[in-house]
Amino acid sequence: MSVVYLMRHGAIIQQRPRRFIGQTDFPLTEEGRAQAALWREPLAEVPFDGVVSSDLSRCLETASIVLAGRNLPVRREPRLREIDLGQWEGLTVDEVKDRFPGDYERRGHDLVGCRPEGGEGFGDVQARAVAALRDLAAIDGNVLVVAHGGVNRTLLCHALGIDLSHLFRLGQDYCRLNVLHLDGDAWRVDAVNCAPVAPWRFPGP
Repeated sequence: MSVVYLMRHGAIIQQRPRRFIGQTDFPLTEEGRAQAALWREPLAEVPFDGVVSSDLSRCLETASIVLAGRNLPVRREPRLREIDLGQWEGLTVDEVKDRFPGDYERRGHDLVGCRPEGGEGFGDVQARAVAALRDLAAIDGNVLVVAHGGVNRTLLCHALGIDLSHLFRLGQDYCRLNVLHLDGDAWRVDAVNCAPVAPWRFPGP
């Protein structure tokens, strides 16, 4: 059995007006680095047997800060990248509506299957993310996984048996933690969207 400590990366720059950000490799802000540092003490007592991160820099840096001072190599996992938004990447909602008439509305009715031009739907994201996490079942111990809000929501939907169309009902704030037990294809979710505040209790087997 693996205990997966599934974390979202720390804060990145919030653009105004808001733009679609998927796999664009934005770095952490100073706020994001501070958020990650707050997890050092709460997780200091967890003997991690593996560390896996999305290969985007905001996740790799989050993992590095959380684990500062610990000799733990981080495995880069491209399947944990955020959703690929294709030609929508970097655009505002108004720009998407102007350039791709009707597509924004279609995606609103089908988050699972509808793909932006050249990109993915959340069904695609869930398939690759679940496959990546299933590989961790071979690790008998504690695993830190650092990924993205969209990716984490798809994994939680899978673990909880929630229809993927409801993924945005699950909170995934910057640098928050989820705890899952993974035994082969059997999942148990012990914590969702936790902040690094006392008292912090670690789940048992």
